[in-house]
Amino acid sequence: MPTYEEDYHLSIKDPETFWRQRQSEIDWFEPPKRILSRDTNKSWRWYEDGTLNSCWLAVDRHIEAGRGEAPALIYDSPATQSVATFTFNELGDRVRKVAGGMRELGVCKGDRVVIYLPMIPEAVVAMLACARLGAIHSVVFGGFAARELAMRIDDAEPKLLLTASCGIEFEKVIAYKPLVDEALALASHKIEHVVVKQRVQCEAAMTASRDLDWDKWEHEAPDADVVEVGALDPLYILYTSGTTGRPKGVVRDNGGHAVSLTYSMKAVYGVDEGDVFWAASDVGWVVGHSYIVYGPLFKGCTTILFEGKPVRTPDAGTFWRVIADHGVKTFFVAPTAFRAIKKEDPQCSLLQQYDISSLEYLFVAGERCDAPTWHWLNDHLSVPVIDHWWQTETGWSICANMAGYGLKTMKPGSLTLPVPGYDVRILTDEGVEAPPNTDGNVVVAPPLPPGALPTIWRDHERYEKSYWAAFPGYYATGDGGFRDEDGYVYVMGRTDDVMNVAGHRLSTGQIEEAVASHPAVAECAVVGIRDPEKGQVPIGLVLLKDGMNISPGELQTELIQMVRKEVGPFTNFKRCVVVKRLPKTRSGKILRQVMRKMVDGDSFAMPSTIDDPEILSEIQEDLTKAGLIATAT
Repeated sequence: MPTYEEDYHLSIKDPETFWRQRQSEIDWFEPPKRILSRDTNKSWRWYEDGTLNSCWLAVDRHIEAGRGEAPALIYDSPATQSVATFTFNELGDRVRKVAGGMRELGVCKGDRVVIYLPMIPEAVVAMLACARLGAIHSVVFGGFAARELAMRIDDAEPKLLLTASCGIEFEKVIAYKPLVDEALALASHKIEHVVVKQRVQCEAAMTASRDLDWDKWEHEAPDADVVEVGALDPLYILYTSGTTGRPKGVVRDNGGHAVSLTYSMKAVYGVDEGDVFWAASDVGWVVGHSYIVYGPLFKGCTTILFEGKPVRTPDAGTFWRVIADHGVKTFFVAPTAFRAIKKEDPQCSLLQQYDISSLEYLFVAGERCDAPTWHWLNDHLSVPVIDHWWQTETGWSICANMAGYGLKTMKPGSLTLPVPGYDVRILTDEGVEAPPNTDGNVVVAPPLPPGALPTIWRDHERYEKSYWAAFPGYYATGDGGFRDEDGYVYVMGRTDDVMNVAGHRLSTGQIEEAVASHPAVAECAVVGIRDPEKGQVPIGLVLLKDGMNISPGELQTELIQMVRKEVGPFTNFKRCVVVKRLPKTRSGKILRQVMRKMVDGDSFAMPSTIDDPEILSEIQEDLTKAGLIATAT
């Protein structure tokens, strides 16, 4: 097997040869002859003349290879206190029926289907059924507000909507059907049929002329065969937040997606056919698409669908229980989940109740992994804790310590090295390459590898403006960071989170590491606010660990000294505020920009992805009491 260095060099110097080699790792109906080309928009495209079917690769191929009785999907639901395992045969049976039911309702190749479901097996079945027909699925995170769902319906213009009567969050049952009904009333685009999975926790009221009961519909449906699609045909649209507040429909094609994810399972995550892989995310986010559904199943792994939370389902040991029960080899989750666990179980004592010897790798992503969390995990686990970085737009890792090649030396805070296919550069604001250990803008030189977005759904101009205009000739990730003298990549946060304090360019991430290392701090966010003398100064918003008895004044004094010591006195870090909660998106990212605008008095929109809208009022109250906001609004 080639070394990482050999493969990375080949992928950058001769990407066509590298990705021609990778294409043989999947089965094609018609293998591509044209590896790399450009479309009418001048976007780079992969495997233009190849044909395949993503559902066939995920399910049927393994059945034909004699692995039909191997476990494909494990549904583990502390929310409903149930566990179910589906073999490839059983998953295939359900996918064929649901695809047949969709076909009976007029869904054909190229049609869009909106999926608005919680973390239940029907979500995976629905996605694969769309892929089977060559239809384009657009999964919307279950529980999104009706207006946001309506916006996505109007943009995607789906023929069909698939939903459930409810989702479950801790002990709270969230009715989905009223949200769907309201969204359909708000949307300009009209949908003829809605299929509803009734759950015992909440029965939905049905509209007779439009709504179908999922169980009856699936039972009565005929089987559907796979439809051959082109490599460039879209597999799905996944909406991600845009700076304008209007969601961007990231398009993923079939061919490059299948090749890149199949390659990544072994190369990045170190798993192979038959291994158990768990990504603790949601199918409404890109991690759920790539590494709950498609990636593991392409590779023939067993994938876990987890309907629960890291805490309170029932306790902070639930992750360890799932790993032990199902023999997970590689686990992938956002760092924010472990901060929640650390807050409730600081000594990680619940781990002692479980045998997690099956676990070989722990990967974290979705946000920057702060050093205290990394060290906490490293102290309590006997497996490598690997931070890696990617985006909804790329669909898979840009940088990682790649298990499949043999792990490199760990450097806490670093993502290690770029993944083959990604020519990562650090540019100054003027577009000049920055020297080692100098902060700049993280960009990628074209062509982007297979699996990365080729456009925005029906808005290529926005694609060009969003990703290619800031640094002409480069894909702008929107993140800031640097590379050290060994080429290791450090991503410090969104470029909007970079402060300029008296001429010093500082990342909030640098200060957050120091603040988070205080023994009383469970979680923190640092925000750069306007200052008439310094331009900007940082403030810290901190969440205390349970049971900690320290006065705000004492904590602030200690944190100021820690930041001065760890980062430097030029940071001008002089304020911290103890808060009850930090506002986050549903995927766990802290809304620093919202808090910054709140303190600065700038207008801001309620983010569509916010986990709990009520938290903004709580934060405003905390900041007002601290004297940072004149009056709560």
